[in-house]
Amino acid sequence: MAHEGFIHQLPDNDPVETLEWLESLDSVISTQGIERARYVLLRLLERARNLGVGIGGSLTTPYVNTIPVESQTAYPGDLVVERSIRAAVRWNAVAMVDRANHRFNGLGGHLSTYASAASLYEVGFNHFFRGPEVSGGGDQVFFQGHASPGIYARAFLEHRLTPERLDGFRRQASVRGLPSYPHPRRMPDFWQFPTVSMGLGPLNAVAQARFNRYLSQRGIIDVSDARVWCFVGDGEMDEPESLAAIAIAGRESLENLIFVVNCNLQRLDGPVRGNSKVIQEFESLYSGAGWSVIKAIWGSGWDPLLAEDSEGVLVNRMNEVPDGEFQRYSVEAGSYIREQFFGSDPRLLSLVANLSDEDLERLPRGGHDFDKIFNAYARAMELNGKPTVVLAKTVKGWALGDNVEGRNATHQIKKLSKVDLLALRDRLAIPVSDSEFEDGLAPYFRFEKGSEEFEYLAEKRNMLGGWIPQRRSVSVPLAMPDDEVFEEFKQGSPEGSTASTTTAFTR
Repeated sequence: MAHEGFIHQLPDNDPVETLEWLESLDSVISTQGIERARYVLLRLLERARNLGVGIGGSLTTPYVNTIPVESQTAYPGDLVVERSIRAAVRWNAVAMVDRANHRFNGLGGHLSTYASAASLYEVGFNHFFRGPEVSGGGDQVFFQGHASPGIYARAFLEHRLTPERLDGFRRQASVRGLPSYPHPRRMPDFWQFPTVSMGLGPLNAVAQARFNRYLSQRGIIDVSDARVWCFVGDGEMDEPESLAAIAIAGRESLENLIFVVNCNLQRLDGPVRGNSKVIQEFESLYSGAGWSVIKAIWGSGWDPLLAEDSEGVLVNRMNEVPDGEFQRYSVEAGSYIREQFFGSDPRLLSLVANLSDEDLERLPRGGHDFDKIFNAYARAMELNGKPTVVLAKTVKGWALGDNVEGRNATHQIKKLSKVDLLALRDRLAIPVSDSEFEDGLAPYFRFEKGSEEFEYLAEKRNMLGGWIPQRRSVSVPLAMPDDEVFEEFKQGSPEGSTASTTTAFTR
């Protein structure tokens, strides 16, 4: 707490009332337990904030979703169609990297990052990211560099990239090759911003949001409706540049700025914070810097369990389990989850008594749930005088199979076996036959123009102002001033006098 260490130096003008409050807390703890006491204190802090009582407090909230289920709005899209589109994007992202590495062993690329972030991007593409046709030129989106295969795969699904271009992934010297990471120098009509090396995205996103406000306030161009979105990984947040400008964003009240941190709990070679909780750490960092924080930790499958948690034992268990254990749960069987997570308290076991081990394995994380993501983004779009960060919990390599999903080595896996590819095809319900794998390469798949899925995604992008990413360069030639403007400079400086460079250039 902010007052710890000096609270006893503050004057107490009614010690008797203070003692009554303290004794009430003692009574709650002794009769109803610590969980109940913690809940009461949190409600008191919430009420104090709502009433404008200026008190210090914890910079973290319980390890649950910021938006309770009763405050959610209904999802506005067709979930069946959108899941089909997501599956196709995921498949082509894997196929592109897999084909490249089977042809050129060691070429590189990333399978697992986009697999974890697919839902985060799809909700944005279908419902939030505004394209260049809207007033003010639309939103600016800084895509996470390691997720680029998924962005290429979606552009392929949109019929903006060809199979030949996908086969040029990471071979920029070849005809029409695709760069490893976002960069407008290599794709001047596609990528808006470079986001690699890691940390460049967050740093430049803050500068872009600040510049947008400058343009609007000075009447140069009205981009007040535009949002700057920045997608970043939790491991990437340890790069010095990633956090370098968040205090500026908070201090300048850049409410046009939204960060989305993909918290899959894994970095390049292992856990981000194995023995602590990275989401809680980020919450305190961003809250302290003056940001609004929205946590999307648990998927909808957890909602009934949390609703039944009348004594707070489930929330308490969520609070105390470190990230390393949650990663273990993502690769273990449901029986292990039942024993190790829910088995710590008989009351927790009773909550899941009617769920099978398979049900426990399928309990989702919030970053894979369209409903949770949509509501988080919708809240982030509300202007409240602060920049906003969405902390979304995911699984790295989600749905790529037991040999990839959640494994410490998942970031280093660049290709799949034929058995794993066929299993992924079946899991994603991709309509390609076994015979199409005969050359040992995963086939691409996309919906034909006129199909329900293509028309759906095209309509969504049309409603939002066009395809993203898309970069348009508009240059207007400047007329040179008359030569007489420079006459005084042609005469030079009087003998013995000097002029600073700054003075000369500003003249």
